[in-house]
Amino acid sequence: MLQNYKMSFTTGGLFYIDSLKALELYRSLMDWETVRDRLVSENLLQARTQSSAVRISREICQRLETLTEKQLTLLESGSPQEQRYLLWVAVCKRYPFIREFMGDAVRERFLKLDMQISTTDFDIFFAEKAESNAQLERLSPSTRAKLRQVLFKIMREAEIVAKDQRLLPALPTRALVDALVDDDPRLLAMLPIMDTNIKEWLR
Repeated sequence: MLQNYKMSFTTGGLFYIDSLKALELYRSLMDWETVRDRLVSENLLQARTQSSAVRISREICQRLETLTEKQLTLLESGSPQEQRYLLWVAVCKRYPFIREFMGDAVRERFLKLDMQISTTDFDIFFAEKAESNAQLERLSPSTRAKLRQVLFKIMREAEIVAKDQRLLPALPTRALVDALVDDDPRLLAMLPIMDTNIKEWLR
């Protein structure tokens, strides 16, 4: 079956602070649609325009909606590192294209101890996917460039890669591991973690 990729991640970046604001609001309202409406009507994210407020609020809520209750609880109370990893996992869950890029292109390099990921790796991965996906093949070069730019920005903000695009090995806490494994053990592969470590945690 042909994958229908969502490619709307050109909006912003990881949204670390704004995501925590949205989650705090969700705890009092317990409804993501209402959270979106409140974020926009009161401009709680301090967006410059109404249209950007709508776009950013929708993007943040759609990402957070992918997280389980256990993951949301850790996002509330966890360390900044745990929070960034969880927000990155939410991005991967929301966007199969990013999940596949991380699981295939990035992880393949990491497991070979090749810690440098480049924009060329993205271009190659995109081209391979586009060969069998008309949806991707139709995207303009400028859109592809924007997708690449934003994805690497998200990865830097999530501390998956450094500013020089070097992969940063993840050191997840037991709480983070449990929150991911209880949902789907394959989510551990969304972080730069060696297979040997993953196997130990899954025993």
